[in-house]
Amino acid sequence: MATEHLEMNGDADGEPEVPLRNQRFRQRPMNMNQYANKKSAAESMLDVALLMANASQLKAVLEQGPDFTFYAPLITLISISLALQIIVGILLIFIVKWDLNDQSLHSRLNILENISMALVFVIVVVNVFVTAFGVQRPISSN
Repeated sequence: MATEHLEMNGDADGEPEVPLRNQRFRQRPMNMNQYANKKSAAESMLDVALLMANASQLKAVLEQGPDFTFYAPLITLISISLALQIIVGILLIFIVKWDLNDQSLHSRLNILENISMALVFVIVVVNVFVTAFGVQRPISSN
């Protein structure tokens, strides 16, 4: 009975041996769930950063008071941005929870991805206007 000899850097099917230093560069199949989770995590981190920035801007506008020229528009725009960011965050939770390898979920995941991308675009546009109207810190009287 012949025994197969399996090399550490080759296989029994006749694949040419690859030096050990080049093995780490071999192509492995991409795990779509892992890729999607990393992408969603990165997007979530950016969402959290923007959420914190909007909360800070809201505080600054509220400190300015209703006498500030753009008080109502800024309160409205920042509130819309905050609400949309919360919705996107919830969508990302659902996207991460579902298995990308399940073919029956692909259409739902595609719809959720499209909705989240559209909402992110709206959030960016809203925040451009928030920046354009400008949020000044109140002038402290000493």
